[in-house]
Amino acid sequence: MKQLYWNCQMGAAGDMLASSLLALEDDPQEALAALQALGIPGVTYTLKKTDAGGICGLHLRVTVGGDEELPGAFTHHHHDHAAHHHHHTALKDIYETIDGLQASDGVKNNVKAVYDLLAQAESTVHGAPVELVHFHEVGALDAVADVAAVCLLLERLGVASVSASPVHVGAGNVRCAHGILPVPAPATAELLKGIPTYGGEVEGELCTPTGAALLRHFCRSFGPQPLMCVTKIGCGVGTKRFREGPNFVRALLGETEKDDAHDTVVQLETNLDDMTPEWIAFACERLLQGGAKDVFTTPIGMKKGRPGVKLSVLCAPADKDAMLRLLFRHTTTLGVREAVLQRSVLRRESVTREADGTPVRFKAAAGFGAKKEKAEFDDLAALAKEKDISLFEAAELLR
Repeated sequence: MKQLYWNCQMGAAGDMLASSLLALEDDPQEALAALQALGIPGVTYTLKKTDAGGICGLHLRVTVGGDEELPGAFTHHHHDHAAHHHHHTALKDIYETIDGLQASDGVKNNVKAVYDLLAQAESTVHGAPVELVHFHEVGALDAVADVAAVCLLLERLGVASVSASPVHVGAGNVRCAHGILPVPAPATAELLKGIPTYGGEVEGELCTPTGAALLRHFCRSFGPQPLMCVTKIGCGVGTKRFREGPNFVRALLGETEKDDAHDTVVQLETNLDDMTPEWIAFACERLLQGGAKDVFTTPIGMKKGRPGVKLSVLCAPADKDAMLRLLFRHTTTLGVREAVLQRSVLRRESVTREADGTPVRFKAAAGFGAKKEKAEFDDLAALAKEKDISLFEAAELLR
């Protein structure tokens, strides 16, 4: 199983995380072309080899219409102030941009989930509804570019599990759209709740809101490097220079030798009799985007003869609190049951093969004397559309 470990001893920013993943690619220029093909309006990616205090790495630069990110990319405004001094973009507009990406549904869903975390953090910090959170136009597209790059590159690399070190946030103050604020900035601090962090003697903002949101969404654990056989090392270099040491994020990619045949999950359940199917479906979608391993419903009979639905969520123990917050936020429930379960599972990985010249991703699994493989449906459907054939005929091309 492919595993990725980010060392965040100099914090994390979206461009640094993306750069570290590009450095893991066999052909970074080919991967750069795939990023450009995402089709983000006005965005240009450029990549250069750079040096961070004797450490060789890559830096991914993003420009929007020739401009780089503005300071303070995130802010909130009421509608009558949305055009104050700068052009601003609402979350629904960001969603439209994400929907237009030339990428798989999995990548798009991950990008949306990261942006949801960003918007919710800004909403909490400023006491404004999520729909009133706006983003500076250039900064918003710059962040979309960074987030989309990380999501696409993780998919390309076939990473099955992501973890990271405790996050160094820096010290001192940072100047942003709202004035001079302490490090970490309020939105960053909100996003890093529950994640091990530390300060230090490095003056400056080491972890940005985008970096914090990406770590929160993708990382299942934070701590020492897990047991793994490292096969590749990539360094993503930042633009800032610090006298205390080189500024980079290091990504370790490897294979885990750990027996994944057994693991522990938390099962959360609640009974619902006053939600429509559409509302339940929306809640299920949000739970899956939030990191649930599985979400499913079961028809049940409830008191007074009412038909109802039992909503069940399986998640990693570390994700239990996040899942509870989503359940209480997106359903009408007043209480949730929980149980710790042991599972027997096959070891899984993602592999890519060509079918009639078109790359198709497969889910491969092995263990307990069994081997299984199944094409990703999104890729199978894309193949059928490209060749103008049925799904049955597309499946035959994969044999």
